[in-house]
Amino acid sequence: MNISRRTILKGAGALPLVAADFGLPAFAQAPSAGQNAVGVPPILFAHGNGDHAALWMTTLWRMESNGVPRERMFAINFTDPLARADDTKPEPNKSSSEDQRRELGEAIQQLKRRTGASRVALVGNSRGGNSIRSYIKSGGAADVSHAVLCGVPNHGVYDWESGLNNEFNGRGPFLRGLNEGESEVTPGTAFLTLRSDGMDKYAQEDGRFVGKPGTSTGITAEGPALKGATNLVLGALDHRETAFSPRAFREIYRFIAGREPDRVAVLPEAGVSLGGLVTGTPGGIQTNRPVTGASVEIYRVSPDTGERVGGPVHSSQTAADGRWGPAKVDSSWCLEIVLTSPGSTTTHFYRSPFPRSSDVVHLRAARPLGAADAGAGSVLLMSRPRGYFGRPRDVVLFDGKEPADVKPGVPGDSISTLRLTAAEASRPVPALFNEERIVSRPWPASENRIAVAELTY
Repeated sequence: MNISRRTILKGAGALPLVAADFGLPAFAQAPSAGQNAVGVPPILFAHGNGDHAALWMTTLWRMESNGVPRERMFAINFTDPLARADDTKPEPNKSSSEDQRRELGEAIQQLKRRTGASRVALVGNSRGGNSIRSYIKSGGAADVSHAVLCGVPNHGVYDWESGLNNEFNGRGPFLRGLNEGESEVTPGTAFLTLRSDGMDKYAQEDGRFVGKPGTSTGITAEGPALKGATNLVLGALDHRETAFSPRAFREIYRFIAGREPDRVAVLPEAGVSLGGLVTGTPGGIQTNRPVTGASVEIYRVSPDTGERVGGPVHSSQTAADGRWGPAKVDSSWCLEIVLTSPGSTTTHFYRSPFPRSSDVVHLRAARPLGAADAGAGSVLLMSRPRGYFGRPRDVVLFDGKEPADVKPGVPGDSISTLRLTAAEASRPVPALFNEERIVSRPWPASENRIAVAELTY
């Protein structure tokens, strides 16, 4: 098989490793009899460019539902998740490939100490896979039993002579170094790559998704495959779905556990406790740096109208570590999570019920209101963090209509924007993505507020 070796990418994340990230969450439960996944090593999950650990939430739930103890898994937040334009030159609040490798290595060692395991399994999406490969290649194979690379641009997002020092340039020194030799994997660690059959926006021959439509990237759909690895094509999944979809979970679990999962569905818990980090966007740059003095309120809301049912069920303010929670909620409740963060847009997140506990319900304030929002009574967003909206692949309806700002073809949009007049600002607004439906309420843009219908699946 001829594998093209080119490409660039923009989409992964990070946060300083704080002790709280590695301590057992207050709601951690010992696995019940018969639920311990014997033989499964501890698992560390690494997110992609500009992202954070919360994207792994549903994967963690599925693992727990198959008996993997909560305390034997960890999803890292890289401090500065966005890659530099030039890997060799510092940029404020952005990271180098070496920064990522170092932070991942610290997290691996802490997970090993916490669990007493000699080796761990690593699972990475997008840029997270770069740090995994770099760590293993740099002498870390003895620490890593399995490496699962999901939608990782292993041969680049593009292969160009320009921008050679970009981490995602397949012709640049970083990826050339990882891919040198007859085998592109490091002996001693089992490698699995998961890729899309042509629907990954960062494995495209045309440069539209890297700002150069009509220009060849030098990359094909086979870009994520590696010589020497087990390489699987999952079908018409998008860039993020290669990591966070039920289909991807099955392959991740099967590769690490050595057997099929008992189930792919998430098993609900009797008591649900939620918590996470509030992180910031200094200068408009996505980071996982904690925000001090942010307030988080949670309300139970009606699934049909988005109206609040009673007063807040949780209220807290972040300290220097940026943590909020724990919040005790019922697994049947639809929720409104209100984030008030210094200097940021007050954001009303509307969420489907949480079937299980999670300490990675991380929150970033929505984007600032801009010129395009001028004159709007309310601004609402429909957001899908664990995938993109595919038209006509998916059912995507926002306020009862297909959103015009979601382009058809290869899925590349994960956010849609709806602007309402002041006269419309009192009615419920449904957001429908396939089988998940969230009803949000408009909030006055004049008060610097945005509502977000944030999809879980």
